[in-house]
Amino acid sequence: MVTTDEAALRDRLQAEGLAPSAWGNGPHDRYTAHEHGYDRVIVVASGSIRFGLPGSATGGQHLAAGDRLELPAGTLHDAVVGLDGVSCLEAHLVPGTFDAVVRCSAGSW
Repeated sequence: MVTTDEAALRDRLQAEGLAPSAWGNGPHDRYTAHEHGYDRVIVVASGSIRFGLPGSATGGQHLAAGDRLELPAGTLHDAVVGLDGVSCLEAHLVPGTFDAVVRCSAGSW
């Protein structure tokens, strides 16, 4: 069953031993290309966001409600929020937890 209920998504992340925090942005908000010193798990609770991945074979990943993105430390990325804004849960992990960018569709993780 696919769920996009933020509390249920938070519970699923916590069951993995993660400590998610919430953030959100309005329609069409943008983040310029940057990277982080930690691995990240991002789950969209509502709305949508597109993460650009300059230099990658895919070019980017579009996430909608219930989708998950695992982003290794040092991955250059930007982001553009969709028409309805976005609300996400995010957890940070130690660098090296993830070997590659992985997108998991709602209901598949």
